[in-house]
Amino acid sequence: MRIGSMLGSDKERSAADRLAGLVADVQTAERAGFTSLWIPQIPGYLDAMTAIALAGSVTTTIEIGTAVVPLQTRHPVSMAQQALTTQSACGGRFTLGLGPSHHWIVKDQLGLPYDRPAGLLRDYLAVLNGAFAGTGMVDVDNANYRVHSPMDVAGPLSVPVVISALGPVMLRIAGEHAAGTILWMADERAIADHIAPRITKIAAEAGRPTPRVIAGVPVALCGTNEVDAARAHASEVLGHADISPNYERLLEHGDAEDVGDTMAAGDETAVTWRLLRYRDAGVTDLAARIVPLGDDPASRLASWRRTQDFLATLCPEL
Repeated sequence: MRIGSMLGSDKERSAADRLAGLVADVQTAERAGFTSLWIPQIPGYLDAMTAIALAGSVTTTIEIGTAVVPLQTRHPVSMAQQALTTQSACGGRFTLGLGPSHHWIVKDQLGLPYDRPAGLLRDYLAVLNGAFAGTGMVDVDNANYRVHSPMDVAGPLSVPVVISALGPVMLRIAGEHAAGTILWMADERAIADHIAPRITKIAAEAGRPTPRVIAGVPVALCGTNEVDAARAHASEVLGHADISPNYERLLEHGDAEDVGDTMAAGDETAVTWRLLRYRDAGVTDLAARIVPLGDDPASRLASWRRTQDFLATLCPEL
């Protein structure tokens, strides 16, 4: 299991410092030996791909990916153009994490339809995969897109795509048309019994390479007596499962009841033991979402650094 990290919105930095701070965080993760860094597209926050293009231009080895960009916000041709441009800035180290997002973002915040998201994603990937196949015309006609467009952005560069596949239909799309899945709120049993064997079997039947299973996992290095509070805090700051029916259905496949239950928390031994369980469940790539603990910015920064420094001792893989 390769050891990577996942960033979120940074409430500690001022708005003016967030972009430079995010780029610095990517550079720090690279120096620490993390294999990957994943950046979500958060409503009302920095644009993930723009930030990745900047970070890619000042790093050399670390994979940088989105986790994830909602597909409804960009036409697939525009998404392909931006993704290929970002790939060029990253020198081939960019991975596009893509997904249909949630009804409360797409419908309630953006006023866009949220009907048949799986079918929309399948049709969207047909355009993306055509655009990423090389320089030339992209010719795709399906239920959602009629595209006849030239594509000549970055020469021979392509962009691997992973999708936020949680349920059976989405896992089939991921296995047949993408490089893997990137997960959130999936515990070890959900991955071992539901996700990993299903997507691996589907990819094999489609004649595709073994898919990546990238797991976003909250992590906090803390005292044994702080674990319960850390889990409760993670559920508060990262969003409860009831924000999305997709997460609630996923939790039914495992033992976790909320995002805090998926957390690797405690001392070095406890955190390592939990991460090994994820590895043994079938996770190929860890995207550790550090949850800093403390009552003030200084103590939270110290908590962040302790956790990151410890995770770095496990790099590049566990």
